[in-house]
Order: sequence, then structure tokens, then C-alpha cells
Amino acid sequence: MLNAANEIAVAAFLDRRIGFTEIAQLIEWALDAASAVAVRSLEECVAVDAETRLRVGRRIDARSGGPSA
Repeated sequence: MLNAANEIAVAAFLDRRIGFTEIAQLIEWALDAASAVAVRSLEECVAVDAETRLRVGRRIDARSGGPSA
């Protein structure tokens, strides 16, 4: 989750959609919003990664007024 949230947040920063300090805020939000569960397979790990990326992306879109063009 940490890496997924970081990658999406950094990409948004590099695209000038969020400020630098928002990177840490988004990562913290993603980790706080997640429930701690044991990942038992590679498929579950990939699913958690994808869901985290989607949630963080939606959060960025909501903060910046929608997806960038």
C-alpha cells in the first residue's frame, strides 16, 4: 500500500496536480484508510496494490477538481 500510494502521489506531483507536501498527506491517508489484513497470495497483493492506486487517484481527482487532460 505504501509504495502504491507513493507512486501515484509522486506522479501527480510531477504532473503538477498536487503540491509536494501533499505527497505525505496522501500516503498517510491511504495507510489510515486501509484495514490491516494478511495477504495470502500474490493475487491478493496485486489486488491490494490496484485498489490503493485507484483510491489514491480518486482522492487526487477530488482534490484537484477532476482528472487531468
